[in-house]
Amino acid sequence: MSAGGSSAAESGGPTGPSGLLDVLNVASVVLDTEGRIALWSPQAEELFGYSAQEALGRYAARVMVNEQHVDLVVKLFADVMATGRSWAGAFPILRKDGTTRLVEFRNMRLMDDRGDVYALGLAADRTTVRRLERDVALSTRMVEQSPNGLAVLDTDLRYVSVNSAMERINGVPAEDHLGRTVPEVLPRVDAELLESAARQVLRTGKPLVDRFTVGRTPADPDEDHAWSVSLYRLEDARGTVLGVAASVVDVTDRHRAAVEAESARRRLALIADASARIGTTLDLERTARELADVAVPELADVAAVELLDAVVAGRRTSLGPAEDAVIRALAVRVYNAPDALQASDPPGQVAHYGPQRLITECVRTGQPVMVAQVKDEDLTRIARSPESAELLARAGVHSYLAVPLIARGEVLGALDLKRIHHPLPFGRDDLLLARELAARAAVQIDNARWYQNARTTALTLQRSLLPSHPAVTGGLEVASRYQPAGATTEVGGDWFDVIPLPDGKTALVVGDVMGSGIDAAATMGRLRTATTTLASLDLDPAVLLEHLDRITQGLDHSIATCVYAVHDPRLGQCRIANAGHLPPARVRPGRPPELLDLPTGVPLGVGGVAFSTTDVDFAPGDQLVLYTDGLVETRVHSLDERLEALLALLDDPARPLEELCDLLLSALHHPDNHDDVALLVARARSTA
Repeated sequence: MSAGGSSAAESGGPTGPSGLLDVLNVASVVLDTEGRIALWSPQAEELFGYSAQEALGRYAARVMVNEQHVDLVVKLFADVMATGRSWAGAFPILRKDGTTRLVEFRNMRLMDDRGDVYALGLAADRTTVRRLERDVALSTRMVEQSPNGLAVLDTDLRYVSVNSAMERINGVPAEDHLGRTVPEVLPRVDAELLESAARQVLRTGKPLVDRFTVGRTPADPDEDHAWSVSLYRLEDARGTVLGVAASVVDVTDRHRAAVEAESARRRLALIADASARIGTTLDLERTARELADVAVPELADVAAVELLDAVVAGRRTSLGPAEDAVIRALAVRVYNAPDALQASDPPGQVAHYGPQRLITECVRTGQPVMVAQVKDEDLTRIARSPESAELLARAGVHSYLAVPLIARGEVLGALDLKRIHHPLPFGRDDLLLARELAARAAVQIDNARWYQNARTTALTLQRSLLPSHPAVTGGLEVASRYQPAGATTEVGGDWFDVIPLPDGKTALVVGDVMGSGIDAAATMGRLRTATTTLASLDLDPAVLLEHLDRITQGLDHSIATCVYAVHDPRLGQCRIANAGHLPPARVRPGRPPELLDLPTGVPLGVGGVAFSTTDVDFAPGDQLVLYTDGLVETRVHSLDERLEALLALLDDPARPLEELCDLLLSALHHPDNHDDVALLVARARSTA
């Protein structure tokens, strides 16, 4: 794994000089047959210290050799001239300044075209030669024994040489590299990127260090490997660019460890995200959507949260080997795959999955089901129908995973995951992550499920305790509404009542038990029953509230507010008493709507404070609007502002009462107000 190149021009033409001979500074000396100096190079002048004028024509032994070595040199010279054999070795020479220097010699006999014989001596400083030899030996040893892959590229980016480590990394013999480019030797690595980097190094001379790349080589064609590549420009002593040196280190283990660490980090981040995002409310459908949103697209391209229908209904169930799974899809999340979305069960829809379906197997056994590589025959066990299987095939589903949603030992359903755009199949780490997400979400889903069942029970109880009254009773036309709080809020204790009394009179009641849930609904039912019983005695409103106050004190410290009004059509008036409740509104034709100025009193259950009755005129055509605080109170507006808004909506005394109830609820019941509402509107009719 590297890039490579060629050496000198192959055309036979001249090339630039090498700087190596300049480093050696080789001196040339030519002697005649008598040993006199015939030719003397400038390098000889520098090496021996004699100029050409001083050396030419003189005996070489007298100029170049110490007296003690003259006889030996004369003998060596005679042997070369007589036999024609070359002589090489190191010999101490005497410089003009009297110093001695060890010089590396190469001596050989020459012959010209006339047959005359000469002796050629090539000499270089021994210290310089030894330094170069050491450098070459060191470089050779380091290259051959280096555990890193090393290669040399020429200026055409073709391999010139590779070491044995590079052979092992690439899985290609050294001779098969030479003269070839990286794409030719390693077609399954990012060769274009490497060649582009090598050209930049050639052009700028700036090294490229630790460039990371991933690919496959013939050494291991079935597995990805990672390498750290460094590139350096090579130059000779003259600065001529020779090519690029490449150093390659196999960092696959480090890369895999980093990938695993990053994967672990992402898993922890996803789990932390899930902990923050799943279960923000006690709404079952929203909790399921939160789980699906966390899973897509980080873990899968398609996620469906599917619960057993019996579980949603609050029943426990277990599937036999041959039973269908009746499943209700609560949430579906799809990333850029419309065909897969069309193939999924629509949220809220109930589907029957046969025993052979994978999701049925998952919820029956309580164990994950994973198909790493989905084939066509697998799709028929994944999809709900043959048509859905075709849609999943068209979408490109290639991997499938279903993990059970288990809470408190009960299988609630399954988290169904599919991969389309995600290139990798589901693996062991994905399974662990999916199970962790499912385990955390299942608890939240179970909480939401039981809360929703409990709330439905309380709401059913409360609705059963509220009256169903005729539109006309006594001298009144009456309309009412009960609006429960949001899906994530417990049922409250608001109530209203319309009670026919003797002599055409009618009692109107609106109350609010403080608290929520089944306890509040039960207390409300008991107070309503007590109010109906006391009203039959035709008591003064203040006296009736005093009896209710004592009854409330005996109901486990319950507290409630209440307005009790008795309409007498013969007198054309209402007698009203208030126990800590918001004031009713009166609407009279030709006059602006108003809040009745009544003594507020204290809530029922406080005790120790007397109530008072107020008589107000209530002629035919007049309206009385009674309501609980859930209609007007919000977290962002003052109560005075909201009461003004209520009066502004009561601008038409002739508006039908049913229409008026709908208008007040739609305009005043703020989404942020997690409280239920009881509303009762009455209009006096003509006694005729």
